[in-house]
Amino acid sequence: MRLTNMLFVAMGFVALGLGAVGAVIPVMPTAPFLFLACLCFAKGSERFHKWFLGTWLYKKYLGDFVKTRSMTLAAKLSLCITVSALLAIPFILFPNLAMRIFIIALLVIKWYYFMFRIKVK
Repeated sequence: MRLTNMLFVAMGFVALGLGAVGAVIPVMPTAPFLFLACLCFAKGSERFHKWFLGTWLYKKYLGDFVKTRSMTLAAKLSLCITVSALLAIPFILFPNLAMRIFIIALLVIKWYYFMFRIKVK
C-alpha cells in the first residue's frame, strides 16, 4: 500500500471516529465526518471502502441520502441548526470583520443549499 493510500485510510478512520462520536453526542455533527470517511476510504483502499459501506453508521446516516439524494425535513433542520450553533461560537469569539462576513456567507450558503437543493423525503 502506498503512503498516500495509507494516509487516506488513516484520515478515514479519524473521520469515522469523529462521526461515531457525533452519533452519540448531539452537539457534534455526524454526516459531514462520515462523508469525509467515505471519501477517504474510497481514495485509500477499495477493501476499507467496501467495509465502510457495510457499517451501521453508513447505513443509518448516509445510506438513504446517497441513494435518494433526499433527507427528512427534521434531519435537515437538525443538521442546519446544529452547524449554525457551532458556527456562532467563532462568530462571537472573533471580532475580526472578515471572519464574521465569511461565517455569515457560509451560513447563508449552507441554509440555501440544505433547504432548496436537497429534496425532502
